[in-house]
Amino acid sequence: MRYFITGATGFIGGRLARRLTAGGHDVTALVRNPAAAGELAATGIRLHPGDITDRASIAAGMRGSDGVFHVAGWYKIGVRDPSPGRRINVDGTRNVLETALDLGIPKTVYTSTLAVFSDTGGRVVDETYRHDGPWVSEYDRTKWLAHYEVAEPMMRAGLPAVIVLPGVVYGPGDTSPMGATIVQYLRRRLPILPKQTGYCWGHVDDTVDGHVRAMEKGRPGESYIIAGPPHTLVDAFATAEEITGIPAPRWHVSPTMMLRLANALQVVGRSDAAEMLRVGAGVTYWGTSEKARQEFGFHTRSLRDGFGETLPSEMRSLGLTR
Repeated sequence: MRYFITGATGFIGGRLARRLTAGGHDVTALVRNPAAAGELAATGIRLHPGDITDRASIAAGMRGSDGVFHVAGWYKIGVRDPSPGRRINVDGTRNVLETALDLGIPKTVYTSTLAVFSDTGGRVVDETYRHDGPWVSEYDRTKWLAHYEVAEPMMRAGLPAVIVLPGVVYGPGDTSPMGATIVQYLRRRLPILPKQTGYCWGHVDDTVDGHVRAMEKGRPGESYIIAGPPHTLVDAFATAEEITGIPAPRWHVSPTMMLRLANALQVVGRSDAAEMLRVGAGVTYWGTSEKARQEFGFHTRSLRDGFGETLPSEMRSLGLTR
């Protein structure tokens, strides 16, 4: 099969592109700077110069594909200038999906996120759940717009696409904010954790497998949560301590304290710092992957098993010993 993928220079997209190539598929990756993506080219992935924010640059690389994976996205939290969020997550998604529709691509898999549900208030929700604001972060809001005002309407109008919704994705080599938090912990530089805040923790290889299964077996027009098991940050790092012997932070900050500080920062014009506190103030991004399990056999490893692989690997990369 011939596949076109966006976001191949990122964590999930890179692993996905390599998985497809290793499986014997012909893969073309949309990259902004081919000169900086030599590692992808070395694995046999064809590089097509372009940017999802420039629709005219997409079509030539996508034409003739059997399927498209749109993985690229903006996921910054607590930044001074959040304007790229709409340009990349909303307009970029529209550009990719409209190009796929115009070219008659047989199937597209679009990577959304559990963050479109925002804070689930401790509930583990499914694909029928919907949250219409307010949102905890600009990332949540722009991904919600891409999901509900771009992808879903196009699917109802005939675009043969499937939406997948990962939770927090971790694994060796993770460069996301969660990856940075794990590195801080391993270096013993993570002093505190927020109480109650929780995520669904999915290993990157399981998340990639969910994308592949969605392409092969997902029903066009449907959305599938492909997230790992739910755990609070406090529980997750307690598991990390059991694996590594590195003490987890003992100071756990209450959501009330974090929100009070966030409101004070908002008043003095520090909306970036306020957002960073809000996303950690007792929120839960929890969903069940039961639909994906039943319909195309998706599964994820336990957090203990995933951390058991990831944390020692990261420690070796950092030159740390257990």
